[in-house]
Amino acid sequence: MNNAYKIAIAMPLLITSTFIFADESPNIDDSHSTKIMEKLPLDDSGEIQALFDLGWDSQYISEGRNNLDKGGIYWATASVQKNNLNAYVTVGRGDSQHYIEYNFGLEYGFELSENLSGSVGYQRLEFYGDERAHDNELFSSLEYSKYDWLVPSVSYTYSTEAAGYFVEVSLHSNWQLTERFSVTPYVTQGFDFQYVTEEHDGANHFQFGVEAEYQLPNQWVLSGHISHSIAQEDIKLEARENGNISGLDETYAGMHLSWSF
Repeated sequence: MNNAYKIAIAMPLLITSTFIFADESPNIDDSHSTKIMEKLPLDDSGEIQALFDLGWDSQYISEGRNNLDKGGIYWATASVQKNNLNAYVTVGRGDSQHYIEYNFGLEYGFELSENLSGSVGYQRLEFYGDERAHDNELFSSLEYSKYDWLVPSVSYTYSTEAAGYFVEVSLHSNWQLTERFSVTPYVTQGFDFQYVTEEHDGANHFQFGVEAEYQLPNQWVLSGHISHSIAQEDIKLEARENGNISGLDETYAGMHLSWSF
């Protein structure tokens, strides 16, 4: 994968998103990261790097589900990285209803070979809305980046509260259209194993979309996406139990502005 910054919860959350290591795409389809956000490059110089990110999504989608009854969500992230270790804090706030989320995390990035990289991490989540909730999550990812036009990756998230895990397998195709502007079509397949529901293990959702980014002067990066998520068996079974059999697919968009130094 090229060294230009690429878009990335979230994404799944775990949000969030594997948050901030570069030379990997900040994928919106990570089960722990529902946010698209820029990442800092791995740096073995021992110097401290920092990144600030502000973003907005038209809906708060994770694991193929809309987490809010109405409106979208604002995101703000601050991260500090030294060598392969990154510490971050993310705050999410609903734009049309009372909802606040805090993510506090540590992530360690590594390279297994010239083209195979990964990360492992821990995240604490705190939720404030109609109900108070919290969670602890362990996550990991692997990405093979020999060819820019076809970058496979897999992400894993384990929730201590749910005692279950979520897996996403993705393909990204990175195209550098100009020196500053790039687009990245992607597809991802999500699998739920008692992470969201206990009634069904297996296919959860299929998602596809296009991410884009533009590198501005002075280490600023503007990025955005449009994505469509198609509900599969896990979501459909959950919806039928709740008396809902339609409108399960989701289309949403978002944008982020990031600054690193």
